[in-house]
Amino acid sequence: MLPAGVQRRVVDFTSSLVALVFPEECRVCGRPLHRISRVPVCGTCLNLPVPFDAEHFCIRCRTPFRNRFPLDEEGVCGLCRTGARGFDAAYTFGAYDGALRELIHLLKYGRIRTLARPLANHLVASLPLNERFDAIVPMPMHWTRLWQRGFNQARLLAEEIGRRRGIPVIHVVRRRRQTAPQAGLSHARRRANVAGAFAPVQEKQVRGKRLLLVDDVMTTGATASACGLALKSVGADYVAVLTLARADRRFDAPVRNSGVL
Repeated sequence: MLPAGVQRRVVDFTSSLVALVFPEECRVCGRPLHRISRVPVCGTCLNLPVPFDAEHFCIRCRTPFRNRFPLDEEGVCGLCRTGARGFDAAYTFGAYDGALRELIHLLKYGRIRTLARPLANHLVASLPLNERFDAIVPMPMHWTRLWQRGFNQARLLAEEIGRRRGIPVIHVVRRRRQTAPQAGLSHARRRANVAGAFAPVQEKQVRGKRLLLVDDVMTTGATASACGLALKSVGADYVAVLTLARADRRFDAPVRNSGVL
């Protein structure tokens, strides 16, 4: 058995030799990779994503705003105040742009499943340590899309989090119909598009439980709301949403009339 230091040098030498003979480039920046890795992205690019930054955001759904006027005195937005959300809390790591968007696209559309592990690092860092969950629920895909892609990226991410936090992953909701792409739709149309798209299964595993719903990206939250409502319809006590990225749709809300002329 070689000493640990010698083993590392052997691995480094072997990695450099293979990279020299079989050069591969980082799928994000294009620079050569100098180590053997199942993830074709350099360490620099993996560490480029930064946490989401917004001065004003809803404390429940984490929707960012350019000013505080959409929020009430407690920091809650209008949709959450009216109960339009099907979840109780939302957590996200970063904005859906730049390197984080590229990494998510490589996972989903480039089918680089090994990216789930390093991306899960961001998810774990975004989840409050004092939150307790009975189970993790991956956002389900319709069977036709699952057949086309070959895997569900939300499931890969959920399983990584489950292993690290010691929380079981359960599959208790399904998509019963394929929905049109949400891109380009208004919030109202997004909600209509996914209304009734989810159906709970194995209700006994849901009733009275605190659930963490995991997905890769949240835009308006309409899909997460629809899935959360399906879980709550069979007795889920609490549903929180955890995503890698959040689409930044900040807008200038009209300033409320303060009564001062």
